[in-house]
Order: sequence, then structure tokens, then C-alpha cells
Amino acid sequence: MTSQTTLDKTGPGDGIPPSPSAAPAKGLRGHPWFTLITVAVGVMMVALDGTIVAIANPAIASDLGATFAEVQWITNAYFLALAVALITAGKLGDRFGHRQTFLIGVVGFAAASGAIGLSDSIAAVIVFRVFQGLFGALLMPAALGLLRATFPAEKLNMAIGIWGMVIGASTAGGPILGGVLVEHVNWQSVFFINVPVGVLAVALGAWILLDHRAQNAPRSFDLLGIGLLSGAMFCLVWALIKAPEWGWGAGRTWLFLVVAVAAFALFAIWEKRVREPLIPLTLFRSVPLSAGVVLMVMMAIAFMGGLFFVTFYLQNVHGMSPVDAGLHLLPLTGMMIVGSPLAGIAITKVGPRIPLAGGMAFTALAMYGMSTLETDTGSGIMSLWFALLGLGLAPVMVGATEVIVGNAPMELSGVAGGLQQSAMQIGGSLGTAVLGAVMASKVDSDLAGNWADAGLPPLSPEQQAAASEAVQVGVAPVAPDTPAEVATTITDVAHDTFISGMSLASLVAAGVAAVAILVALLTKRGENADAGAGAAHI
Repeated sequence: MTSQTTLDKTGPGDGIPPSPSAAPAKGLRGHPWFTLITVAVGVMMVALDGTIVAIANPAIASDLGATFAEVQWITNAYFLALAVALITAGKLGDRFGHRQTFLIGVVGFAAASGAIGLSDSIAAVIVFRVFQGLFGALLMPAALGLLRATFPAEKLNMAIGIWGMVIGASTAGGPILGGVLVEHVNWQSVFFINVPVGVLAVALGAWILLDHRAQNAPRSFDLLGIGLLSGAMFCLVWALIKAPEWGWGAGRTWLFLVVAVAAFALFAIWEKRVREPLIPLTLFRSVPLSAGVVLMVMMAIAFMGGLFFVTFYLQNVHGMSPVDAGLHLLPLTGMMIVGSPLAGIAITKVGPRIPLAGGMAFTALAMYGMSTLETDTGSGIMSLWFALLGLGLAPVMVGATEVIVGNAPMELSGVAGGLQQSAMQIGGSLGTAVLGAVMASKVDSDLAGNWADAGLPPLSPEQQAAASEAVQVGVAPVAPDTPAEVATTITDVAHDTFISGMSLASLVAAGVAAVAILVALLTKRGENADAGAGAAHI
């Protein structure tokens, strides 16, 4: 008989309160801390792949003869599939059990990773990246659902803190590991490394994880709702991905945005009518949960958008190798590793409101500090702002996750986990797109003037466009055989112009973080956090 947790969704008002002291699991199966270790191993693969692959892209392009647009799809295909599938995948976990969906997600993710390493064409790499995203979407919400059901309420924030630490460390550590593997092994190793990690996660999962299901878990599927939401998410994320290429005022960009809004509206109308909706809209009557979703989006805008330009700043302006650039981000990684468990403890003691507001204040200050970086800024100053950013992000990653998952009913814990992850993906895409547009606009407006002020020969419209595109990522548009003195001048102009664009983008990110402080004040501890605590194992 499959082990299963049954939770009766009754409360004190019903006369049968949920018991926090349930029969313990036998042996290690269902043990909370070993459950955390197991899901952390699986989640680490997905988070790591969000950034580690960027380091391998140049080597992949060279080896497989890929164009720049094709290389972009190595990243875009992964994030697009992940963002579109997360909420539906969470629903699958609520329906069939989070243990099963987690294990299927790990097996599929590891297999897709191995297939990429064996691929000999860019088309195959992109296709298997889509599969990585789909299977990653299965395991991420399932991991949160397992933690929610396994940990007692007083330990849940600490567990989510460690979970957030793993995600933050993996995301920030991706460029370091990727640089080492690409430089000393090959680009295939970036993907092959997921195979033994996946095997370990499956072995641990089969041994340790216990299935948890709410008694009133969904028994049917809202197929039309899945279609409408998936279509809306696809159009939204696609528009954000393509807007830098098409232009924010382009008809194609607005077409996809309008279709996304229309699909979201139809989804909302349908969800009010269907018997078992994909996402019950009553979920958003919880102001703290809604605030948590918005906060996660705003945090991701500042974090992912800001980090996007920092990597170009370190590598193209300061001339660091990928490994050196990753090492310079260690203060950010270190503070997230240290800060996430501490944030979990603080949130348990004082609630999420103060830590969340304080975290966004630190994030706003860090992004303002990053707007002051110059071409010759030393490592000490950079490390200060990176560390402050990590200190600010840690309580937000932990607290917003607890607010979203803890304020959702137990039978919707997978959907809530999908919402949390979707908010991060949309925020990251939005941050990269919007801050990228800010950067592009600033570079376009400043480059011609800076070029002329430096006494450089005027550029044709085509040369101006090509130079602007290069400067947006910190690259100096120096043609071959350019005299050394002229090349130095062009480099100075390019880097100064890039810095002005990065400064403005960082200020916008700081503004978003500052507004998020007010959103954080609307949060509070999850009203349903006790629902899965210490659930009985039978």
C-alpha cells in the first residue's frame, strides 16, 4: 500500500482542529529534514541551469555553428517552457501527489540534460531545453508542496529559508561552475553534470519522500483553464522575450500583449464557472497571498534585471574571465547562503512583514549603490553592494514564498508553489526586458554625442545601430586594424556610455524595490500554514 497523508480540511471553527502532533514516520521515510535535503538536490539542478548555461553559450555556438538568434533560444526556450507550465504542473502535484510529480520531474530533467550533452545540432539542443523546462516545472512546485506538508508550522520558515538558500546559491553560483566546466572540460559537461545529480535525487526520493495529499484534493482537470492560462503565459513571456528585438512600440509586441491580456480575462471568467477550477480566484481574496505574488515579481525584476547587466559589467568592462566574474559575485552568493536560514528564523519569530520590508529596503539601497559603479570601481566597493543585495534578497525569497504557500489551502499547495515560481519567472523576464529597454534607450541617446565629443569620425546609420547594440552589453565596437590610440578612445566612449545606461537601469530597479517596501507591509504569516504540519502517515 502506498504511504499517503490524509488531511482533513477542518479547523477550530468546525470543532476538529488539525493536529500538529501526528504519528511520526517510520525510519527516514517522511523525515522532514531528510525530505528537505532530497528536494534541495532536485531543485538545485533547475536553479543552476537558469544561469550556468549562459557561460556555455559561446562554446555551443562555436561548436555547433549556431547563429546569435539560435543561441538566444537556448535560454529562451528553457524559461518559456518553465514559465508556461509551472502552475499546471503544480496542479498535477495536487492531483496525483507531489512525491510522484517530483520524481518524474527529476528523471525527465536529468534525461533531457543528458540528451543535450549528446546533441550534435543546435535544433536538438533547443528542443531538449524545452523538455528541461517542462520537467523542471514539475519538480519545483512539488518540492514546495512536500515541504509544506512535511514540516511543522514552527519549522516551515526555516525549511523554506534553506530551500531559498539553495536556489539563490545555485543561481548565483551557476556562472562560476559553468566557467570552470567550460574552460577545463567542455560545454557538454555543463549538462552532463545534471545526470549524476538527478540519479542521487531519485535514489533519495524513492527512499525518503512520503506522499502527502489533502483529503479534498482536486479530482478533475480544468482543461480549458489550462489552455487559456498556458496561452496567456506564453504570449506574455514571448512578448517580453522578443520586445528588445522587435521594439516596445512594434505591432507584433503589442499583438502578443493584447492576446495575453484577453486570454487572462477569459481565464478569469471561465474559472468562476467551472466546478473545479485550475486556480480558484477566491485564492486572491487573501491580500497577503496576492501581495506575496506581487512582491515576488518585483523582487525578481530588481534581482534578475540587475544581475543581467552586472555580468556584462564585470566581463566586458573590467575584462574578467567568466570564472573571475563569478568569484566577484561570491559576496552576493555568500550573503544569500547565510541570510536565508537566518531570515527563516526571524520570520518565524516576528512574522514576515518587517523582514520583507527590510529586505526590499536593502535591495533598493544595493541597486542604488550599483548605479554609482564606474569603469574603475574597485573590488571592495563592488563587493559591498553585492553583499548588501544578497542580504536584501534572502528574506524576500524566504518570506514571500512562505506568504504565498502558507496562505493557500493545503489542497492547493502545488498551485501556490507554481504561482510563486511563475511570479519569479515573469519578474525575471520583465526585469530583463524592461531594464534592457531602459539601457538601450539610454545608450542610443548618449552614444552619438559621446562619440562626437571624443573627436571620433561620424558613423553611418548602420554603423551607429551596430555600435549601439555592442555597447549595450559593454563591448567596444573596435574594427580590426584600428590604430591603438583610436581603439583606446572608442573603448573609453563605449564603456562610459554603457555605465550611464547601467546606472539608469539600476536606478529604475532601485525604484521598483522601493515601491515593493509598501507591498511588503500588506503581508502576514500564512493563515493555512498549520494545515500540513505534522500530518499523519498511514
